[in-house]
Amino acid sequence: MRRYGKHTDEDDIRTRPNRKGNRPRTNIRPKHEDAAEGLVLTVDRGRLTCLVEDRVVLAMKARELGRKAAVVGDRVALVGDLSGRKDTLARIVRIEARASVLRRTADDDDPYERVVVANADQLAIVTALADPEPRPRLIDRCLVAAYDGGLEPLLVLTKSDLAPPDELLELYGDLDIPYVVTSRDELENGDAADRVREHLGGRITAFVGHSGVGKTTLVNALVPEERRRTTGHVNAVTGRGRHTTTSALALPLARADGWVVDTPGVRSFGLAHVDPSRVIHAFPDLEPGTADCPRACSHDEPDCALDAWVEAGHADPARLYSLRRLLATRERTEGD
Repeated sequence: MRRYGKHTDEDDIRTRPNRKGNRPRTNIRPKHEDAAEGLVLTVDRGRLTCLVEDRVVLAMKARELGRKAAVVGDRVALVGDLSGRKDTLARIVRIEARASVLRRTADDDDPYERVVVANADQLAIVTALADPEPRPRLIDRCLVAAYDGGLEPLLVLTKSDLAPPDELLELYGDLDIPYVVTSRDELENGDAADRVREHLGGRITAFVGHSGVGKTTLVNALVPEERRRTTGHVNAVTGRGRHTTTSALALPLARADGWVVDTPGVRSFGLAHVDPSRVIHAFPDLEPGTADCPRACSHDEPDCALDAWVEAGHADPARLYSLRRLLATRERTEGD
């Protein structure tokens, strides 16, 4: 039996509606060539605060970026409302290539790496000399992360009025790491901030350290117009501080051209993502000696060519010891 009459019209024919819409799909995406450049200052629950020229703009990630996430320090391209006015929202449509990446994992068994800061030039590792006691293994792990990510390390030792820095500095002397030693009085009168600032000009510096070492207090001294809460205290039982910074935040350096990035206090610094072959790049006096190393050499095994390289007088044995000590932190817990 015929469903329609002898003379049919298009309006007579029933069609199933397209629940996904009638517009044809395409893989072609807009290039956004007119997008504005911005710097990500902080990220909070899917909202990103960005600096566009001299304006602070709130933005969200565009859908076409998929799972790719922007982090503090990223250079991004934005479209939409870039006025920075209240209740406006821009879109991040592109994340530019990163010059450096500071990454960590929750622990050494966690395969998921977290990007803490992008495009930083320097990593300031803040450690108290007492109250709480210094944790050299955590310092070692931060150094490995810095070398792996392409950042230059800077040691900032606080609370020198409670303990001398000599023993800790001797441990890292062969690495030729620049350092600044400060006391609590110097933080209060601004002398410490002035000396640290000499190492920060023209750079983006990420500050990292476990809680209670005075990291945020130092950042506040460097950027006085952007006060952060510093009411945390050291737990008398565990010897560790309570967290006072909850998210990474980039701040313009006062009286100098540069940026400081305050990061949350860390209790662990996993290195599951680190490839030993990248750490060796921070030891230019040892790197040529790896040419004769066996494939996938850990640089701490009987067949490692670095032993012969050092014995031949091409590098100081203390430098090889320092390299292997840092690489060994990937197999040790921070409390060892």
